[in-house]
Amino acid sequence: MKCPYCLKDKTKVLESRRTPDNEIRRRRECLTCQKRWTTYEKIVKTEITIIKRDGTYEAYNRDKILKGLQLALEKRGISNERIERAVDKVESKLLALNKTEIKSRIVGEFVMDGLKSMDEVAYVRFASVYQKFKDPTQFLKTITELKRGIKNGTKVAAKA
Repeated sequence: MKCPYCLKDKTKVLESRRTPDNEIRRRRECLTCQKRWTTYEKIVKTEITIIKRDGTYEAYNRDKILKGLQLALEKRGISNERIERAVDKVESKLLALNKTEIKSRIVGEFVMDGLKSMDEVAYVRFASVYQKFKDPTQFLKTITELKRGIKNGTKVAAKA
């Protein structure tokens, strides 16, 4: 980075920290003129479009995932911080796909994967809405599959 005062490129970072807006604030110093200044770095994410079941397109909205998780985890004793981390993981997986258009089914599967390791009841709650359960047998089938996964050791126990 060039010094804004003398335009030399010999600078150093004195301090870095995150801001509440998820930016990185850096305090810098020029090694030539010794002047100091502050810079802010912001992550620019790729815009993602979600292709819904009915074929319509919708801009990706982190808040929809957050609200879905909060509803599924309501009264389950999971901290908001842990829910935020779960949303971060889903978002990271979506970005790792390196696609600008993603089917809502994939988003739902990522959310369900996270819920399965977080809380089984919340997983069944979310699955019932996401997969549009029509009768109680679908609940039983999901619970049976969940129990089978636990018995076979495919579930990682994780409580808040």
